[in-house]
Parts: sequence; C-alpha cells; structure tokens
Amino acid sequence: MTDIILPEVSSGQAELVDPFGRSVTYLRLSVTDRCDFRCVYCMSENMTFLPKKDVLTLEELDRLATAFIDKGVRKLRLTGGEPLVRRNIMSLISDLSRHLKSGALEELTLTTNGSQLRRFAGELFRHGVRRINVSLDTRDPRKFKDITRWGDVDKVLDGIRAAQDVGLQIKINMVALKCFNEDEIGPMLEWCHDEGMDLTLIETMPLGEIDGDRTDQYLPLSLVRGKLVEKFELEDIPYKTGGPARYVKVKQTGGRLGFITPLTHNFCESCNRVRLTCTGTLYMCLGQEDAADLRAPLRASEGNELVSQAIDEAISRKPKGHDFIIDRRHKRPALGRHMSMTGG
Repeated sequence: MTDIILPEVSSGQAELVDPFGRSVTYLRLSVTDRCDFRCVYCMSENMTFLPKKDVLTLEELDRLATAFIDKGVRKLRLTGGEPLVRRNIMSLISDLSRHLKSGALEELTLTTNGSQLRRFAGELFRHGVRRINVSLDTRDPRKFKDITRWGDVDKVLDGIRAAQDVGLQIKINMVALKCFNEDEIGPMLEWCHDEGMDLTLIETMPLGEIDGDRTDQYLPLSLVRGKLVEKFELEDIPYKTGGPARYVKVKQTGGRLGFITPLTHNFCESCNRVRLTCTGTLYMCLGQEDAADLRAPLRASEGNELVSQAIDEAISRKPKGHDFIIDRRHKRPALGRHMSMTGG
C-alpha cells in the first residue's frame, strides 16, 4: 500500500455552531470502552465493560463520523478505552482516510496507551495519520506497573520508537499525580524534548468510581508550573492543536509544553469539541451528563437525514462549560461514568 498524499485543505465555515457562537469542528470518537491497562486514576481493576451487542459496528462508527464531517467537523480523533485493541480497527481507519484524501477532513488522529504501537504504527501512517498522542505517566518500570496495573513500560517505549521510525509525530500526555510522579515531570519534559516530542501535563479528572481517593491524587498544575519555573524559562505561546491545552515554549530545550487544567483553570470558553461514545451516545460536554442518542436515528434509516437532525438538536444544547470539582467532603466523582466510556 502506498502512502497517502494529503491534499492542501482550506478552512471553511463550520456548519455546527453552539448557542454561544462556538464552531464545533472537532469530534472525539470512542471506538471501544475496553482497554488492556487498568490505570488507577481512570478505572477500577475489575471493570465491567459494555456487552458487545451494545457497541456500534465499525460501519456504524464510519457513518456517524461521516455525518459529522459532512456538517463541518475538520478534525477527528479516535479514542477508547484503548482504540487499538478494537478488532479490525485498521479497516475503520482505512475507510475514514477517504476524507483525508478528499480534503473534507484536515486531520485523522488518535490517543493511545502505546501498547499496540509496534504492531500498528506503519499502517497508521499509510492511512494518513500523521501525529498521535501517547499516554505515559512515568518511565519507571515499577511505578508504571503500579499505575497501569497490567502495563509494561518497555513495550510502550518500543512502540513509541516504532511510531517515530515510520514518521509519526508524537505528543506525550502525562497525568500529574501528587506523591507519585511529581519528581518525574522535569525529567519527562527533558526526555520528550530530546526525542523531538511535545509534552502535555493533565490534571486528574473526577470521572467514574475508582478504587482509590482522587483527593490523594489531585495535583494542581499551577503548583507544577510554579516548580518548573525554578529550573526552566517558560514563554506563553499561541500554539494550538485543536484541543484544550495551553502551551508554553521551554527556552532551555526549545520544545513545547502543554497544560490541560479542567480544575484549576476552566478551558471551556473556546471549546470546539464533542465526544461520541462507541454506543452512539453524544456528549456535548465532557463534564456534563446531558447527552443525545444517535444510535436510534442511525438505525432507523439507511440515510443520514435523521442523524443530521439529531446532531443539530444536540449541538443546540451544548453548555457553556463543565462543573468539574474534586469533592473532598464526600470523595465522590463529579460524574459517575468512566473516562473509558466517554472517550479519553
């Protein structure tokens, strides 16, 4: 298979505009709620996953993604769970790549834990994927096993190298966790930039019941930044990738560092995103329970007219912002659903 040559794409006016005048141009599509890790801040060790009968087929996922692209979505990110554990996932990515070839889609990308990258990196590049996000909270083998319960950091690092070898651009996502990886943030930054990768730091998000206590995990990135500036000179820059991260340039390394701060600094004012689960449930906001069922209209007709109407109605209810909070008194998550269900 030959490499895809991506066309020049001119940005057009999005057709999806929410009640606050924000154009919705970015869809995060969860292809599965399953994962081969059990990260302690994300899910319980003994998770109950969705029955396969409740999960949309690859053809249905393609139809829904295409409906959004037809309505002005320009960036599509595949998520999970772990998207690369979905059976025959490359056939979906291959089918979706037609929107890159036509110029209707500016970017097709994914977020992964890296465990399957050695296997799939070459195919991802051939299908037009040019950059990916890899979740990596520590490079210490023992701590990596502790945080993921089932993961092997050497396998992830090998997958990252394989992805780089085929030409994929990589951004590392690191969840900042108090008393766990605080002392690794500086070294992780230097390693990422030495390897030509950006790093984004993320505050733990209060989604879903877990075995531990999130008040023990929560590390405000305002404190992290304050510590980093003792060693690094950070310059705010207007760089954007379509997501919620705010970026700085690190003078000592020349690389970029992002901050995603759902708790210490709400990033909702410029939100251009919606999330679609593998069951066809559309969440207009990660931090709100309001949702729209797209599976029913999808299956009610062979065409996309009913789906298109349902999408329009859902976007008309997109809220101004989320209500994330760490409940220190009752130690409850802000929302009951897990991130693996909504899409990371």
